[in-house]
Amino acid sequence: MFDLPAQRAHLAEKFDLTPSPELAASMSDIYARMSRVVSPADWAIYAPYVKAINDLKAERNAVILGHNYMTPEIYHGISDFVGDSLQLAIKATEVEADVIVQCGVHFMAETSKILSPEKTVLMPDMEAGCSLAESITAEGIAEMRRRYPGAPVVSYVNTTAEVKAASDICCTSSNAAQIVAAMDSNTVIMTPDQYLAQNVARDVPQKNVVWWEGSCIVHEQYTAQDLRDFREWNPGTRLIAHPECPPDVVAEADFSGSTSGIIKYVTDEQPEKAMLITECSMASNIADALPQVDFVGPCNMCPYMKKITLEKVLYALDTMTGQVEVDPDVAEKARLSVQRMIDLSRKLGI
Repeated sequence: MFDLPAQRAHLAEKFDLTPSPELAASMSDIYARMSRVVSPADWAIYAPYVKAINDLKAERNAVILGHNYMTPEIYHGISDFVGDSLQLAIKATEVEADVIVQCGVHFMAETSKILSPEKTVLMPDMEAGCSLAESITAEGIAEMRRRYPGAPVVSYVNTTAEVKAASDICCTSSNAAQIVAAMDSNTVIMTPDQYLAQNVARDVPQKNVVWWEGSCIVHEQYTAQDLRDFREWNPGTRLIAHPECPPDVVAEADFSGSTSGIIKYVTDEQPEKAMLITECSMASNIADALPQVDFVGPCNMCPYMKKITLEKVLYALDTMTGQVEVDPDVAEKARLSVQRMIDLSRKLGI
């Protein structure tokens, strides 16, 4: 567990982190990326951290991978690459950096380490977990195999290295339907997200899709009645849902897609008003790029993603603490599951 007073004392000794309107003004190019959702007063607080982190990145030959659910000051202020969990892990394999700082949750850092074992991967807060990833273990995979002998196991990338290693192939929310459809079996096991699996089952009726009953604490909170109420309160608003939402929620939405799919949809369609039925920071992070779109609430916040802060990133990068390691045998098997997905996706042209 973090000793926050000690961490702050360490940072105060090494860095001038006093809020500075002057420094904030000198970094107006960075602020412009988030000015619609971050106030000038807040930017004056964030700017010293952003400068210190960006300076340290150069010293450490480090890159920062920022998930779409990060807060704007992280997403726009310090991230070298942004995207969903797999996009970031693949990007990690393509960069020359020695150090990767994962601004996301723990399974994402594991995936980066699995695909880039020679790099140092830092997790700013080891307690940034994931309810979905933690809903299943390798024993759960074994249980599903006993229930459905011979059926391949397709596991969401939002899982631990141990679960990836026990699976046949991975999938993302954007390629899940195509991966399942390509399996050489009538019955396909999907873990751990029951709602993603149910949405895939609707889209791939030729397969008997069975699932583990896990879910994301953000997306499972939405109901179809919520969306009907949203439409009544905000007529003309485009409702855009993530496929981790329950099937009746997805059915009520105007569009459903992965995080990258949602961004593409909003960018292409540019509706007058849009409501993202997913994690809160998604809308904040694309708001400045699409000023003509009015992003309306409400939304649900991921408490795990919000454990990652500028303060923790700076501390991790300065002290090189929070290094993520994966058992080499587990990593090798997990890498195969991820690589099979990448290879099959390329073969399918997705």
